Amino acid sequence: MSISHATTNRRHFLQASSLGLAAWAVGTPQFAIAQEGAAAWPQRPVHVLVGFPGGSSPDLTARVLAERLSQTLNNQAFVVDNRAGASGNIAASALARATDNHTISVMINGNLTIAKLLNPKLNFDPLKDFAPIALIGSAPYVLAANAELAQGLSPAEFLAKAQNAGSAWNYGSPGLGTVAHLGMELIKSRAQLQAIHVPYQGNPQAMQALIGGEIQMSLLPLAMALPQQKAGKLALIGITSAKRNTLTGDLKPLQELGMQGLDLEVWNAVAAPANMPQSIQEQLRHAITKVLAEPDTQKKLLDQGWVVAGTSAEALRQRIAADAQALGAIIQEQNIRLDS
Repeated sequence: MSISHATTNRRHFLQASSLGLAAWAVGTPQFAIAQEGAAAWPQRPVHVLVGFPGGSSPDLTARVLAERLSQTLNNQAFVVDNRAGASGNIAASALARATDNHTISVMINGNLTIAKLLNPKLNFDPLKDFAPIALIGSAPYVLAANAELAQGLSPAEFLAKAQNAGSAWNYGSPGLGTVAHLGMELIKSRAQLQAIHVPYQGNPQAMQALIGGEIQMSLLPLAMALPQQKAGKLALIGITSAKRNTLTGDLKPLQELGMQGLDLEVWNAVAAPANMPQSIQEQLRHAITKVLAEPDTQKKLLDQGWVVAGTSAEALRQRIAADAQALGAIIQEQNIRLDS
């Protein structure tokens, strides 16, 4: 089986990230103002909505943040509230309707960018109804394959086998319209594959289906797939980003396997309802920046497969706009709609 192992120098990476994020936080003029008013909010428990089930990547990230934010902001509980379904849009819809100033969400990029492009009938618009608070981290997806099916094959040989299989093969995703779904459709286009899409409630369910042979391929978070690869249960074919990073080790970008123009990352962020007062948004943003600067938090997130990012709210807005345009092109190219 052709398997690659990610090797990282995590200690130096975490030290550099910590110094950069801490300098950004303390060096921001509004940071001191937010700290002075820290006792004012929250005044009761904060609900952290997650649109995917327990054990999913957004759920695990939300729990890391919730624990530290509770200790950082007025010792109020941050309670993770899983509302799985509709590719994360059930939780997103609840966030858009929230008016209590004590509801936020950990969301993946699909829910913050292209949800309305996929389904114009949705009762919320991510570009209008959400206030971007902070980018948490980003990572490439890895194209994972059933281990038995990929036994003894190089990545290129496996892709050739997938081409020959045509529509007899299936691929799984954590739901219709998710970035993993759109990414696989882009891979199908670039690699001339015809595998049929099978949506699941979340990545854990898709991964188990892949291990069990119900499906043949899936785009999975790297940190979720690596332990299964090391256990011999999955084969990893390549990553979706154009470049390798501290997480991906010697796994090749799929671009190097002939999929020209494929450069896709999944990222997660904290968002609030657009009606949340700006003063609370700033306080929350700076608390998150402080938490993300902590080496222990960074290690936990890195173990989950996230390279921690420290960006301004404006930089997050720009990334949302850029991804909406890029993912929108995939939606148009593949004619993907969820409202029919």
